[in-house]
Amino acid sequence: MSSVAPHHSQRLRVLWQRLSEPTLVRRSVASVMVAFVLVWAVLLGYNYLKYKQAITYDPGMLKYGDAVLESLADLPDASHAAAALASTDHWTNVRRRQTGLLPGALMHELRDGASGRLVYAASGLQGMDLQPPRDHAGSSLTETTVQGQPYRIYAGRNARWTLRILEPKRPDADYLHYNGRTLVPYLLLAAPFVLLPVWLSVRNGLRPLQQLAQRIAQRSSDELQPVGFDARHRELKPLEQSLDALLARLRQKVERERAFVQDAAHEIRTPLAVITAQAHVMARSQSADERTEAQAHLEQAIARTSHLAQQLLDLAALDEAQRPAPRDMDVAQWLRAALAQAAPAAMAQRIELSLDAPDSVPARLDATALESVVHNLIDNAVRYAQAGGSVAVGLRRGSGMLHLSVQDDGPGIAPAERGKVFERFYRGTGHAANGSGLGLAIVRQAARRMGGQVQIGDGLNGQGVGFFVSIPLPRPA
Repeated sequence: MSSVAPHHSQRLRVLWQRLSEPTLVRRSVASVMVAFVLVWAVLLGYNYLKYKQAITYDPGMLKYGDAVLESLADLPDASHAAAALASTDHWTNVRRRQTGLLPGALMHELRDGASGRLVYAASGLQGMDLQPPRDHAGSSLTETTVQGQPYRIYAGRNARWTLRILEPKRPDADYLHYNGRTLVPYLLLAAPFVLLPVWLSVRNGLRPLQQLAQRIAQRSSDELQPVGFDARHRELKPLEQSLDALLARLRQKVERERAFVQDAAHEIRTPLAVITAQAHVMARSQSADERTEAQAHLEQAIARTSHLAQQLLDLAALDEAQRPAPRDMDVAQWLRAALAQAAPAAMAQRIELSLDAPDSVPARLDATALESVVHNLIDNAVRYAQAGGSVAVGLRRGSGMLHLSVQDDGPGIAPAERGKVFERFYRGTGHAANGSGLGLAIVRQAARRMGGQVQIGDGLNGQGVGFFVSIPLPRPA
């Protein structure tokens, strides 16, 4: 018994989870049920409006009263007329109770037309404080309240008799309650004939989607080829195309990451080999000059490895989906500080640094990405410029964009190589400077993260090369 109870409880829990799990089929059926409720409400409102019109201009009550009055016209004797009206009263209310459509009972009152003497009055009229009937020809239908109860009153007169008929007025709440219940069976009868086709159509409509989901679930985690699902339905074609496009982007990303890892390993292996060799020379050489030279090569290799590692970390940070919040900064002042940091390296090579920028350029930017753009562009310009050359940095703001340029008058980049300089680990030919080939790749990635772009163009005085970065600025709130 102790093992059966937990098993039963687990089955109930699984069943409840399955029933409570949202499904498109159940959602569609629920939508149809809501439509049924709306139809019920509309029909009830329509019937209510028709009912209000009917009780306001009710020819049925007038016709009934006129017919009773006409049937009494040939009975001049009061006792005969009273007996006939009593029989009519009894029969009418019996039928009224049998149908159950209307509340209360009709109450008839007959008086002598000449003297006004009461000839017959229904038992329900006893004790009622009624106004005497109006002395006018013809028939009429009015509404009044007697002892807190609303009534419709028929009043008719002919040459012999005066007839009044009181009918309790049905409260609106009672009418709505009764008719609301009356409509429910019809809707329940129609529900299976509507819900079943809807359920079948939704279930059949979702079958291709389930087949697509099964095909994707059966794929291995490293399979990034197109889904290969022949979507015949118009609604599924965008989903299949989006999945294939997503898989294509993932394939490209995986291929880039694989090539990136291989290139990174190759780039790191070279300075590590230098470090190993120079460390061996320092440990084994008896010459002080050889050890000094080996130490210099060792320090260069360590610096190159450190620089490469930092650039790899910068690229990894720029590739992350989570981005730091932009902050308010004065780009012009910040750029002056960045140039001050690069000044010692430029002075060592007798390179002139210049800045063309306004005194202040306030903006709200991703400071980390902007720093990656500026530092790598200036570092590249100083690294590859010729001794005694110039590097010009420009900054301006216009048309909702921030424009940054870095130009030099060095050897430049051949037109055939300009399309490749932004690739990772690509290093152009025709210069002797050492580099990792990651600087411009970092610049492009950082510019993209800020929603901007970088372009390559001409340098200074028809020489060298220039890089032009455009960054969109957020609109002020």
